[in-house]
Amino acid sequence: GTLVDLALRPDLVAVPHDLGRDLAAVAGRLDGALAIVSGRTITEIDAFLAPLRLATAGEHGLALRLAPSGPSLRGAMPALPGAWRDAAAAWAAKTPGVIAEQKPAGMVLHYRMAPETGPMLGAALAELVGGAPAFELMAASAAWEVRPRGTDKGTAVAALMQEAAFAGRRPLFIGDDLTDEDGIAAARALGGQGFRVAASFGDAAGVRRWLAELAKAA
Repeated sequence: GTLVDLALRPDLVAVPHDLGRDLAAVAGRLDGALAIVSGRTITEIDAFLAPLRLATAGEHGLALRLAPSGPSLRGAMPALPGAWRDAAAAWAAKTPGVIAEQKPAGMVLHYRMAPETGPMLGAALAELVGGAPAFELMAASAAWEVRPRGTDKGTAVAALMQEAAFAGRRPLFIGDDLTDEDGIAAARALGGQGFRVAASFGDAAGVRRWLAELAKAA
């Protein structure tokens, strides 16, 4: 929804062939101060943009690669109960249009193909997670996500801004989802700007056009 168009299923996302080229040009213009901050895993981001590698925060900041050639770092995270994963998979299996996505430290129920199930799935997950202090339930775009507490796209932005390539700069964060609000807030708190795709660019294609213009200027 920010760099690529939304798809009915997470595995159907299509990455335009020139996106990696434009991102590489912009990264060069910024001396490497360009990062991807995503709910996806770092491995998925790398596959989407191959052969390009950027500083990347995956899984809403649970995984960090602070420099393109650096290692992927993960803090100590609580293990998501297997019973929760099994329950999510069972709900998806019996509900047409619902997809259960398992992540290393969490899980997501997608309902873009069955929007009428959103409230029911949210209530079921809220009851499942209950008062577990180590986890939180987050609303996303046509999805509900269960993830460990204490780390989000805002903490990812703060960590990236400590790195040499980013230090002393004003962060610009662009996002389209509810889970991006933390990143927007963090960028503004650090003296930069946060932009919502719909309000500032219209859609992901608008973001790509803006990047393409920056790439040409580079």
